[in-house]
Amino acid sequence: MSQQTQGQMIPVSNTLKLKIGSRFGGIDPAALAKAEAALKGLSDNFDQWMQDELSKLDAARARIASEGYTAETGENLYFRAHDLKGLGSTYGYPVVTEIAGSLCRLIDDPATRLRAPLFLLDAHIDGIKAAVRGNIRESDNPVAKSLLSELDRRVREYEA
Repeated sequence: MSQQTQGQMIPVSNTLKLKIGSRFGGIDPAALAKAEAALKGLSDNFDQWMQDELSKLDAARARIASEGYTAETGENLYFRAHDLKGLGSTYGYPVVTEIAGSLCRLIDDPATRLRAPLFLLDAHIDGIKAAVRGNIRESDNPVAKSLLSELDRRVREYEA
């Protein structure tokens, strides 16, 4: 004889909505406005902070050139790219976020990171630096469109 065990479905109440409230998705509009004002007050520093991030990116590339492309130097480059992926838009360079995102996609997996061709790493780094140097901020800029398209094509070729 076969015995079937019956399960019991226990519905879980959604207490998150109670905790965060229902107004404006749970975010206080006054707090949001205050945060945006604080961010705007810091925006005078964004260009310098972007230059600081580019220096870190250059240092990561220099380490690869001097020490070789190893697990450690590759991870260091990945962290720099990941930081720029998050900070690019904040600092007023959404195109940097996109290029850094492409670089992250290329070297995201530690198991395959070291197979990524160095010329493609350099192309991403050079693209990020050129965008900042040329004050190319948006991806709808013709130069940015071309660069993003070519980088994407090369990354897809590599992934195939």
